[in-house]
Amino acid sequence: MSDLAQLSRLDLNLLVSLDALLTEQSVTRAADRLHLSQPALSASLARLRTHFGDPILARRGNTYELTPFATRLTEHTTTALEAARRVFETQATWEPAESTREFSIYGADYGFVTIGRAVSELAAKRAPGVRFRFMLHNPTIVEEVSVRLRSVDGMIIPHGHVSNLPFTDLWRDDWHAVVAEENPVGPQLTMEDIAALPWVMTFQSRSAFTSAARQVQQLGVEPRVEVVVESFLALSHFIRGSNRIGMLQGALVPLALRAGGIKVVKLPFEPTPLVNALWWDPVHGRDPEHAWMRNLFEEAGHIVAAGTHQVS
Repeated sequence: MSDLAQLSRLDLNLLVSLDALLTEQSVTRAADRLHLSQPALSASLARLRTHFGDPILARRGNTYELTPFATRLTEHTTTALEAARRVFETQATWEPAESTREFSIYGADYGFVTIGRAVSELAAKRAPGVRFRFMLHNPTIVEEVSVRLRSVDGMIIPHGHVSNLPFTDLWRDDWHAVVAEENPVGPQLTMEDIAALPWVMTFQSRSAFTSAARQVQQLGVEPRVEVVVESFLALSHFIRGSNRIGMLQGALVPLALRAGGIKVVKLPFEPTPLVNALWWDPVHGRDPEHAWMRNLFEEAGHIVAAGTHQVS
Protein backbone atom coordinates (compact mmCIF):
# COMPACT_ATOMS: atom_id res chain seq x y z
CA MET A 1 0.00 0.00 0.00
CA SER A 2 1.36 3.45 -0.93
CA ASP A 3 2.11 6.11 1.67
CA LEU A 4 -0.71 8.26 0.25
CA ALA A 5 -3.19 5.39 0.52
CA GLN A 6 -2.18 4.79 4.12
CA LEU A 7 -2.53 8.49 4.92
CA SER A 8 -6.00 8.65 3.34
CA ARG A 9 -7.19 5.99 5.80
CA LEU A 10 -6.06 7.96 8.85
CA ASP A 11 -8.40 10.17 10.84
CA LEU A 12 -6.39 13.37 11.21
CA ASN A 13 -8.61 14.38 14.12
CA LEU A 14 -6.60 11.83 16.07
CA LEU A 15 -3.60 14.12 15.74
CA VAL A 16 -5.43 16.80 17.75
CA SER A 17 -6.39 14.23 20.40
CA LEU A 18 -2.84 12.88 20.52
CA ASP A 19 -1.39 16.36 21.03
CA ALA A 20 -3.79 17.07 23.89
CA LEU A 21 -3.06 13.72 25.56
CA LEU A 22 0.71 14.17 25.26
CA THR A 23 0.50 17.71 26.63
CA GLU A 24 -1.94 17.11 29.49
CA GLN A 25 -0.90 13.50 30.30
CA SER A 26 -4.47 12.97 31.46
CA VAL A 27 -7.63 11.88 29.65
CA THR A 28 -9.74 14.15 31.88
CA ARG A 29 -7.66 17.28 31.32
CA ALA A 30 -7.23 16.55 27.62
CA ALA A 31 -10.99 16.13 27.22
CA ASP A 32 -11.60 19.43 29.02
CA ARG A 33 -9.04 21.15 26.79
CA LEU A 34 -10.77 19.89 23.62
CA HIS A 35 -14.30 20.37 25.01
CA LEU A 36 -15.03 16.66 24.53
CA SER A 37 -16.55 14.07 26.81
CA GLN A 38 -14.17 11.68 28.58
CA PRO A 39 -15.68 8.63 26.82
CA ALA A 40 -15.09 10.27 23.42
CA LEU A 41 -11.44 10.99 24.20
CA SER A 42 -10.98 7.54 25.75
CA ALA A 43 -12.18 6.09 22.44
CA SER A 44 -9.58 8.19 20.60
CA LEU A 45 -6.88 6.99 22.99
CA ALA A 46 -7.90 3.38 22.33
CA ARG A 47 -7.57 3.94 18.59
CA LEU A 48 -4.16 5.58 19.06
CA ARG A 49 -2.99 2.66 21.19
CA THR A 50 -4.06 0.22 18.50
CA HIS A 51 -2.41 2.24 15.73
CA PHE A 52 0.94 2.64 17.50
CA GLY A 53 0.93 -0.62 19.44
CA ASP A 54 1.84 1.36 22.57
CA PRO A 55 -0.17 2.41 25.67
CA ILE A 56 0.79 6.12 25.19
CA LEU A 57 -0.26 6.79 28.81
CA ALA A 58 0.80 4.38 31.54
CA ARG A 59 -0.62 4.41 35.07
CA ARG A 60 1.82 5.12 37.89
CA GLY A 61 -0.03 4.96 41.20
CA ASN A 62 -2.86 7.49 41.06
CA THR A 63 -1.52 9.32 38.01
CA TYR A 64 -0.56 8.66 34.41
CA GLU A 65 2.74 9.35 32.70
CA LEU A 66 3.92 9.18 29.10
CA THR A 67 5.54 5.98 27.91
CA PRO A 68 9.07 6.36 26.44
CA PHE A 69 7.57 5.94 22.97
CA ALA A 70 4.99 8.70 23.64
CA THR A 71 7.75 11.01 24.85
CA ARG A 72 9.51 10.53 21.51
CA LEU A 73 6.25 11.34 19.72
CA THR A 74 5.84 14.69 21.45
CA GLU A 75 8.12 16.74 19.21
CA HIS A 76 6.83 15.13 16.01
CA THR A 77 3.22 15.70 17.04
CA THR A 78 3.72 19.40 17.76
CA THR A 79 5.49 19.89 14.43
CA ALA A 80 2.85 17.94 12.48
CA LEU A 81 -0.05 19.80 14.10
CA GLU A 82 1.55 23.16 13.42
CA ALA A 83 2.23 22.18 9.80
CA ALA A 84 -1.39 21.10 9.36
CA ARG A 85 -2.61 24.35 10.87
CA ARG A 86 -0.45 26.34 8.46
CA VAL A 87 -1.78 24.38 5.48
CA PHE A 88 -5.38 25.24 6.29
CA GLU A 89 -4.62 28.84 7.26
CA THR A 90 -2.95 29.53 3.92
CA GLN A 91 -5.09 31.59 1.57
CA ALA A 92 -4.94 31.89 -2.22
CA THR A 93 -4.99 35.66 -1.84
CA TRP A 94 -3.83 37.31 1.35
CA GLU A 95 -4.52 40.83 2.48
CA PRO A 96 -2.62 41.86 5.64
CA ALA A 97 -5.33 44.32 6.64
CA GLU A 98 -7.89 41.49 6.71
CA SER A 99 -5.68 38.75 8.19
CA THR A 100 -6.02 37.27 11.66
CA ARG A 101 -2.84 35.18 11.47
CA GLU A 102 -0.63 34.73 14.50
CA PHE A 103 3.14 34.76 13.95
CA SER A 104 5.19 32.98 16.62
CA ILE A 105 8.77 34.11 17.23
CA TYR A 106 11.45 32.78 19.58
CA GLY A 107 13.99 35.15 21.09
CA ALA A 108 15.42 36.76 24.23
CA ASP A 109 13.85 39.67 26.11
CA TYR A 110 16.50 41.91 24.48
CA GLY A 111 14.98 41.23 21.07
CA PHE A 112 11.41 41.55 22.30
CA VAL A 113 11.75 45.05 23.83
CA THR A 114 13.66 46.35 20.81
CA ILE A 115 12.69 44.96 17.43
CA GLY A 116 9.71 43.00 18.77
CA ARG A 117 8.10 46.17 20.01
CA ALA A 118 8.83 47.98 16.74
CA VAL A 119 7.36 45.12 14.70
CA SER A 120 4.19 44.99 16.79
CA GLU A 121 3.66 48.73 16.40
CA LEU A 122 4.09 48.58 12.61
CA ALA A 123 1.73 45.60 12.37
CA ALA A 124 -0.92 47.31 14.52
CA LYS A 125 -1.13 50.15 11.97
CA ARG A 126 -1.18 47.99 8.84
CA ALA A 127 -2.74 44.69 9.87
CA PRO A 128 -4.71 45.18 13.11
CA GLY A 129 -5.97 41.60 13.08
CA VAL A 130 -2.48 40.07 12.92
CA ARG A 131 -1.04 38.92 16.23
CA PHE A 132 2.53 38.19 17.31
CA ARG A 133 3.46 35.66 19.95
CA PHE A 134 6.99 36.32 21.26
CA MET A 135 8.31 33.28 23.15
CA LEU A 136 11.48 33.14 25.25
CA HIS A 137 14.08 30.73 23.93
CA ASN A 138 16.43 28.78 26.19
CA PRO A 139 19.67 26.83 25.67
CA THR A 140 17.77 23.66 24.71
CA ILE A 141 15.75 25.49 22.06
CA VAL A 142 18.90 27.08 20.64
CA GLU A 143 20.64 23.70 20.50
CA GLU A 144 17.64 22.22 18.64
CA VAL A 145 17.00 25.29 16.47
CA SER A 146 16.59 23.45 13.15
CA VAL A 147 13.87 21.27 14.71
CA ARG A 148 12.20 24.02 16.73
CA LEU A 149 11.91 26.37 13.76
CA ARG A 150 9.70 23.83 11.98
CA SER A 151 6.82 24.70 14.31
CA VAL A 152 7.27 28.48 14.61
CA ASP A 153 7.77 31.41 12.24
CA GLY A 154 11.24 32.49 13.30
CA MET A 155 13.88 33.21 15.90
CA ILE A 156 15.59 36.51 16.72
CA ILE A 157 19.19 35.73 17.62
CA PRO A 158 22.62 37.15 16.67
CA HIS A 159 24.94 35.43 14.26
CA GLY A 160 27.18 32.84 15.87
CA HIS A 161 24.52 30.47 17.19
CA VAL A 162 22.65 29.34 14.07
CA SER A 163 23.90 28.21 10.67
CA ASN A 164 22.63 26.63 7.44
CA LEU A 165 19.20 28.29 7.71
CA PRO A 166 17.66 31.27 5.88
CA PHE A 167 18.02 34.61 7.65
CA THR A 168 17.80 38.34 7.23
CA ASP A 169 20.04 40.75 9.13
CA LEU A 170 18.14 43.24 11.28
CA TRP A 171 20.48 45.66 13.06
CA ARG A 172 23.91 45.91 14.64
CA ASP A 173 24.57 46.61 18.30
CA ASP A 174 27.56 46.78 20.63
CA TRP A 175 28.43 45.70 24.17
CA HIS A 176 28.91 47.85 27.28
CA ALA A 177 30.15 46.91 30.73
CA VAL A 178 27.95 47.88 33.69
CA VAL A 179 28.80 48.03 37.39
CA ALA A 180 27.10 49.40 40.51
CA GLU A 181 27.16 53.19 40.92
CA GLU A 182 29.30 52.89 44.07
CA ASN A 183 31.81 50.50 42.49
CA PRO A 184 35.23 52.25 42.76
CA VAL A 185 36.54 51.03 39.39
CA GLY A 186 37.59 53.77 36.98
CA PRO A 187 35.78 54.86 33.82
CA GLN A 188 37.47 51.96 32.04
CA LEU A 189 37.91 48.45 33.41
CA THR A 190 41.31 46.84 33.35
CA MET A 191 42.02 43.21 32.53
CA GLU A 192 42.90 42.87 36.22
CA ASP A 193 39.39 44.08 37.14
CA ILE A 194 37.87 41.56 34.76
CA ALA A 195 39.86 38.74 36.30
CA ALA A 196 39.38 39.75 39.94
CA LEU A 197 35.77 40.96 40.19
CA PRO A 198 32.78 38.59 40.14
CA TRP A 199 30.47 38.48 37.12
CA VAL A 200 26.81 38.24 36.25
CA MET A 201 26.57 36.31 32.98
CA THR A 202 23.66 35.70 30.63
CA PHE A 203 23.01 32.37 28.89
CA GLN A 204 26.19 30.60 29.92
CA SER A 205 26.09 27.22 28.17
CA ARG A 206 27.70 25.37 25.28
CA SER A 207 25.35 26.78 22.66
CA ALA A 208 23.79 29.78 24.40
CA PHE A 209 26.32 32.49 25.21
CA THR A 210 27.13 36.09 24.43
CA SER A 211 29.92 36.98 22.03
CA ALA A 212 31.41 39.44 24.54
CA ALA A 213 31.64 36.79 27.28
CA ARG A 214 33.28 34.40 24.82
CA GLN A 215 35.72 37.17 23.89
CA VAL A 216 36.79 37.56 27.53
CA GLN A 217 37.71 33.87 27.60
CA GLN A 218 39.57 34.17 24.30
CA LEU A 219 41.69 36.90 25.88
CA GLY A 220 42.86 34.38 28.46
CA VAL A 221 40.57 35.27 31.37
CA GLU A 222 38.14 32.81 32.93
CA PRO A 223 35.53 35.07 34.57
CA ARG A 224 34.55 34.32 38.16
CA VAL A 225 30.82 33.87 37.60
CA GLU A 226 28.59 34.37 40.64
CA VAL A 227 25.23 34.54 38.85
CA VAL A 228 23.86 33.24 35.54
CA VAL A 229 20.54 34.78 34.50
CA GLU A 230 18.69 33.98 31.27
CA SER A 231 17.38 37.54 30.96
CA PHE A 232 19.13 40.68 29.79
CA LEU A 233 16.51 42.92 31.39
CA ALA A 234 17.10 41.32 34.80
CA LEU A 235 20.90 41.60 34.67
CA SER A 236 21.19 45.10 36.16
CA HIS A 237 19.21 44.01 39.24
CA PHE A 238 22.03 41.56 40.06
CA ILE A 239 24.65 44.29 39.57
CA ARG A 240 23.06 47.00 41.71
CA GLY A 241 24.55 47.20 45.22
CA SER A 242 27.30 44.66 44.48
CA ASN A 243 30.87 44.58 43.19
CA ARG A 244 29.87 42.51 40.15
CA ILE A 245 30.45 43.21 36.47
CA GLY A 246 27.92 42.59 33.70
CA MET A 247 27.61 43.35 30.00
CA LEU A 248 24.60 44.81 28.22
CA GLN A 249 23.76 45.59 24.62
CA GLY A 250 23.78 49.28 23.71
CA ALA A 251 20.04 49.30 22.99
CA LEU A 252 19.29 48.22 26.58
CA VAL A 253 21.70 50.59 28.36
CA PRO A 254 19.25 53.56 28.52
CA LEU A 255 16.61 51.31 30.06
CA ALA A 256 19.04 49.99 32.69
CA LEU A 257 20.29 53.48 33.55
CA ARG A 258 16.74 54.77 34.03
CA ALA A 259 16.18 52.00 36.58
CA GLY A 260 19.12 53.47 38.54
CA GLY A 261 21.87 52.04 40.71
CA ILE A 262 24.34 51.22 37.91
CA LYS A 263 26.83 53.00 35.68
CA VAL A 264 28.43 52.22 32.34
CA VAL A 265 32.20 51.73 32.12
CA LYS A 266 34.41 50.93 29.14
CA LEU A 267 35.74 47.46 28.49
CA PRO A 268 39.53 47.03 28.22
CA PHE A 269 39.11 45.55 24.74
CA GLU A 270 37.11 46.31 21.62
CA PRO A 271 34.05 44.03 21.78
CA THR A 272 32.95 42.31 18.60
CA PRO A 273 29.71 43.97 17.41
CA LEU A 274 26.46 42.03 17.48
CA VAL A 275 24.70 41.40 14.19
CA ASN A 276 21.12 40.56 15.10
CA ALA A 277 19.15 38.47 12.62
CA LEU A 278 15.80 36.78 12.07
CA TRP A 279 16.11 33.07 11.20
CA TRP A 280 13.43 30.77 9.81
CA ASP A 281 12.81 27.32 8.37
CA PRO A 282 13.22 26.98 4.56
CA VAL A 283 9.61 25.78 4.28
CA HIS A 284 8.51 29.43 4.65
CA GLY A 285 10.54 30.61 1.66
CA ARG A 286 7.61 31.09 -0.74
CA ASP A 287 4.91 31.87 1.82
CA PRO A 288 3.62 35.41 1.00
CA GLU A 289 2.38 35.92 4.56
CA HIS A 290 5.78 35.00 5.98
CA ALA A 291 7.49 37.22 3.40
CA TRP A 292 5.31 40.12 4.58
CA MET A 293 6.37 39.40 8.16
CA ARG A 294 10.06 39.27 7.19
CA ASN A 295 9.76 42.63 5.42
CA LEU A 296 8.16 44.03 8.57
CA PHE A 297 11.13 42.84 10.63
CA GLU A 298 13.58 44.38 8.16
CA GLU A 299 11.77 47.73 8.38
CA ALA A 300 11.70 47.50 12.16
CA GLY A 301 15.43 46.75 12.10
CA HIS A 302 16.06 50.13 10.48
CA ILE A 303 13.97 51.79 13.21
CA VAL A 304 16.00 50.12 15.97
CA ALA A 305 19.28 50.93 14.23
CA ALA A 306 18.26 54.60 14.11
CA GLY A 307 17.50 54.52 17.84
CA THR A 308 13.89 55.63 17.37
CA HIS A 309 12.30 52.51 18.87
CA GLN A 310 12.12 54.23 22.28
CA VAL A 311 12.88 51.41 24.69
CA SER A 312 11.14 52.37 27.93
